[in-house]
Amino acid sequence: MPALVLLGAQWGDEGKGKATDLLGGSVDYVVRYQGGNNAGHTVVVGDQKYALHLLPSGILSPGCTPVIGNGVVVDPAVLLSELSGLNERGVDTSKLLISGNAHLITPYNITVDKVTERFLGKRKIGTTGRGIGPTYADKINRTGIRVQDLFDESILHQKVEAALDFKNQVLAKLYNHRAIVADQVVEEMLSYADQLRGFVADTTLLLNNAIDDGKVVLFEGGQGTLLDVDHGTYPFVTSSNPTAGGACTGAGVGPTKINRVIGILKAYTTRVGAGPFPTELFDDDGEALRRIGGERGVTTGRDRRCGWFDAVIARYATRVNGLTDFFLTKLDVLTGWEQIPVCVAYEIDGKRVEELPYSQSDFHHAKPIYENLPGWSEDITKAKTFSDLPKNAQAYVKALEDMSGAPISAIGVGPGRDETIEINSFLS
Repeated sequence: MPALVLLGAQWGDEGKGKATDLLGGSVDYVVRYQGGNNAGHTVVVGDQKYALHLLPSGILSPGCTPVIGNGVVVDPAVLLSELSGLNERGVDTSKLLISGNAHLITPYNITVDKVTERFLGKRKIGTTGRGIGPTYADKINRTGIRVQDLFDESILHQKVEAALDFKNQVLAKLYNHRAIVADQVVEEMLSYADQLRGFVADTTLLLNNAIDDGKVVLFEGGQGTLLDVDHGTYPFVTSSNPTAGGACTGAGVGPTKINRVIGILKAYTTRVGAGPFPTELFDDDGEALRRIGGERGVTTGRDRRCGWFDAVIARYATRVNGLTDFFLTKLDVLTGWEQIPVCVAYEIDGKRVEELPYSQSDFHHAKPIYENLPGWSEDITKAKTFSDLPKNAQAYVKALEDMSGAPISAIGVGPGRDETIEINSFLS
């Protein structure tokens, strides 16, 4: 039985939540392996829409155990609020497991995030202001607070005081911000301990045993490939590794245990926040994609920047993730265009470039080279098989598959759980 990684192949917001949810009925564990509540998934089940920010999408599948891995940064207040909201809607959240090694977002991490971004002015990165980056920085600087620290007040107090010794100096002298009181932080963090205690487990041991026992384990990434701190459009990236390698470090399983890596591709391209975006549209087409596609961030509430499909970044995602399959989402949004441009390469300094340039400067100056594919006007939301799609829609999918370097095994033709065409099973 397979262990699968499911991740975004663009700049995030590709529809990973729907893909995970579709697999949920056949999956034993769904694992978030990086990021925090700066990510978001929208899952539509029947007439119910669920916006998930920190919880794995598998929380909505009754037979599935959702897991928050060690690579995730957890805001305990947000987590408990999200759990409460689902419980009020009748969703059973009792099976959730949280790694004791996951790092906690503290109130001072959020403060540092907000004041730093404000200080940068025009040079700001476009963070969500939720403390994600500063928490990962504390982790790397070995001054972070982990979930397990909630259960040892003495250690928690020592770690918070040590972190604030430096941070209060920076806040006061550089940002003219009042000092944060360690006792207040500790008191707030301890208030979460009893509520979280029953969820905490040695998730690395659990997941390795599950795979060895033939269970199906799905590792779910937040954000997307082009937001990876190592492989994305740095510095306009997140602070973790949404790419496939991040699943191993963020969940504590070895790469030899991963059977398939599925990339989620939107049939066009979007991104939230600052940074280069070669196919971005500033015209009526861009506005139409935003309106028809409902392109507003689940977590941020910000309008997404919209553009045509970019095959260059799709090929890049295939390469750096070792993708075995694609799930193409939101094909229905493109219904009604007579011609649909697709970016097949870039022009940089007068030269045609077909692979993502490693140079930040080159990527900032990349101009898309488009090929126009014929569109379709027929409603595709009721299509159940690939042959049900209009010929031009079929040709569009096949063209994207050829350009991207991995087979398209499923196609989203609408937002609902049942509005998907499955071409090849991800679980075979």
